[in-house]
Amino acid sequence: MASQDWFEKDFYKVLGVDKSITPADLKKAYRKLARQYHPDSNPGDAKAEARFKEISEAYSVLSDEEQRREYDQVRAMGSGARFTAAGPGQGGFEDVFGSMFGGAGRGRARGGFEDLLGGMFGGGNGGFGQTSGGFRGFGGPTPGRDVTAAVTVDFLTATHGDTVTLSGGGGKPITVRIPAGVTDGQKLKLRGKGEPSPDGGEAGDLVLTVNVSKHPVFERDGLNLKVNVPVTFAEAALGATIEVPTLGGEPVRMKIAPGTSSGRVLRVKGRGVATPRGTGDLLARVEVAVPNHLTAAQKEALERFQASGPAENPRDDLIAKARG
Repeated sequence: MASQDWFEKDFYKVLGVDKSITPADLKKAYRKLARQYHPDSNPGDAKAEARFKEISEAYSVLSDEEQRREYDQVRAMGSGARFTAAGPGQGGFEDVFGSMFGGAGRGRARGGFEDLLGGMFGGGNGGFGQTSGGFRGFGGPTPGRDVTAAVTVDFLTATHGDTVTLSGGGGKPITVRIPAGVTDGQKLKLRGKGEPSPDGGEAGDLVLTVNVSKHPVFERDGLNLKVNVPVTFAEAALGATIEVPTLGGEPVRMKIAPGTSSGRVLRVKGRGVATPRGTGDLLARVEVAVPNHLTAAQKEALERFQASGPAENPRDDLIAKARG
């Protein structure tokens, strides 16, 4: 971008901010506008796309400390300056820059503005907008746009991690490493996998949303895995050793203490989600399974059991607490 544009464009106004804004607040303002006018949020809207480019151009200058300082200096000279040759008896644009940078502009009868800026920024005779040599413009190369995509993985892949292959632009495959412990809806950023830059800058990023399919048995609770384990009335009342399933492995044996009630949670250490930041546990929630059908002998035995025990109501405590 040439300095001519810096005279004509008020980047602070484009972003709707004051000249004294801090870098942090500048970033917040830019992100808000970028989300509003991003082409992905406004498909087919040419005005929104033009506004997005204008916002990106403004932020690329103001977010760079050195470029922002130079931009403020150029703007301070006034909006009347132009890239025009000086008339007889009056100073031109080169004279204005000469007064700013030590009079260098007056000594070049034919060098012009490009020679002056070439001397300021590393030499060379390259003009604005050239792809190599000389000065490329204050804005620098334009980065490629970010691309969004989504992928659905099964519960086991999300828990243990794996490599998946996506179809990129033009059918080109993209290999993505799904980290162990990724959660449903988590976003992964793949640097340089977005759209290429139109002028040799860095490519954009690919922002990938991971959707995780539900498992018929297990649920995630942070790094822990939860599973409901049914037990018989006799196992819960008398105690037992039962088998509990694990994710992608062999079942583990677990002791049920006598008198275990429905809803009690038993913990198996280290059999949850394993990630570099830690490993969770397997949480087995006991559910007492009530038989759907009883034989006549079973029914008679239960009636004798009930008649033989003390007359107690397991809801007495609940009712008392409810009454306050």
